[in-house]
Amino acid sequence: MPRKTVRPPENGASSPYYSAATKAGGFVFVSGQGPWDPACRSFAGETIEEQAELTLRSLQGVLQEAGAGLIDVVKVQVHLRDLNDFDRFNQVYLRFFPSPAPARTTVGSNLGEIMIEIDAIAFTGP
Repeated sequence: MPRKTVRPPENGASSPYYSAATKAGGFVFVSGQGPWDPACRSFAGETIEEQAELTLRSLQGVLQEAGAGLIDVVKVQVHLRDLNDFDRFNQVYLRFFPSPAPARTTVGSNLGEIMIEIDAIAFTGP
């Protein structure tokens, strides 16, 4: 199955060690996105709400670069540094993924300086 690498959007976080996303067989596999602020080219946000907003906008930007959108997302995996932030995170998440929302897993993870990281799978068709 042929694969295509998707680069991060302009001013997005970039690394030679991973692709922002990979397209294969009608699917878009988006690597973990964090609270990247393209204006200051670094991670930003002091609350889970601010970091969730930035992270979901970053996810949205990578999907757009891949020719997809949030509507195409079928699976989301969320890593929260503190699972006590779950309800506050959900308030932001619901603005980006209204019902019916994609399948989702949320786990607690050691994320260092950031509070959240999200990866996703979208389906755009064959």
